[in-house]
Amino acid sequence: MLSRLLINNELGLKGEICCSARCLDAWKKIMPQPKSRKIAVLGYRSVGKSSLTIQFVEGQFVDSYDPTIENTFTKTITVSGQEYHLQLVDTAGQDEYSIFPQSYTIDVDGYILLFSVTSYKSFEVVRVIHEKLLDMVGNLQVPIILVGNKKDLHMERVISFEEGRALAESWSAPFLESSAKENQTAVEVFRRMILEVEKMEAGQPPGRTSCLIM
Repeated sequence: MLSRLLINNELGLKGEICCSARCLDAWKKIMPQPKSRKIAVLGYRSVGKSSLTIQFVEGQFVDSYDPTIENTFTKTITVSGQEYHLQLVDTAGQDEYSIFPQSYTIDVDGYILLFSVTSYKSFEVVRVIHEKLLDMVGNLQVPIILVGNKKDLHMERVISFEEGRALAESWSAPFLESSAKENQTAVEVFRRMILEVEKMEAGQPPGRTSCLIM
């Protein structure tokens, strides 16, 4: 009698294990698989590319960094129920005379073009970077968002929100303003970038929506 109970228990346990395995397989089929995305952050020197990226990845503000060094960060984020494994390329600062590295176009899914609202020069350079980017990729439409950083420096602002929005609209791209120091819109910038990549892959036109997150 005891042996029969042990056998029944063993079979019951095996049945539960088999059921759990089947449920797990079914769950995997239902749940979307994680997607990998590579995002490059481009802009003039000292506009806050590293600060914004590190704020998003680590949740802290870093003000001191070497603008001549390229760094790569990783981050996992969920957007609209889909998990994304991000590889973020924090590029070295560029100017109008810099050669656009071909490596910036290899396997890159989207681009964040960053300028500082306190610098006319960075605003001019971001236009040049955009032109070089399109020349390099040979495509009139690539997933791009324009970001005006350092919006917390109200007294030093020289580029208005309207100017930034107008430039983004001429590219058929979204525009956001951010403050890496105050952690304003860091997550929203990269979340919006992911959505632009998804829209492009789905064959939808690039976004023209202008966004300002207070």
